[in-house]
Amino acid sequence: MISLKRRKFIQNTAALALIPIFSACEKKISTEVHEIHWDRDMCARCVMVVSDRNQTVQAINPKNGKVHVFDDIGCLILWFRDQDIKWENEAVIWINDIKTSKWINARTAYYDTMNITPMAYGFGAHEAKEDIQEGLEIIDFNEVKKRVLESE
Repeated sequence: MISLKRRKFIQNTAALALIPIFSACEKKISTEVHEIHWDRDMCARCVMVVSDRNQTVQAINPKNGKVHVFDDIGCLILWFRDQDIKWENEAVIWINDIKTSKWINARTAYYDTMNITPMAYGFGAHEAKEDIQEGLEIIDFNEVKKRVLESE
């Protein structure tokens, strides 16, 4: 028969051994840019294949890390409205810089309004104001959102 002290020792050792196992199972939520499978991934709203490397948008739910891909910023904005997305204001949104294809924060990007885009909304994202051609209108994310919603 195992003594009480020995039994406690075995139980404590087993419990300590399980801690790393359960810690490793904890899912890490990433709000970083996710890989796009060009010409295979589909827009979450219009279901067009995502292929334009200068217009693609990713919205990431910060609570669970789920990524939603869009072919145009207009689709993203309408999807938030149409699906009544509760986490819209907390969403991490990445968009391609129209000139470099680099992923940039859509909320802090600068936009011009004279582009050919997959769904014809016309908004092109830029990391810096200086990247926008002189004479073109420059707007921010909130103005893009307002104009898309007004156009529908």
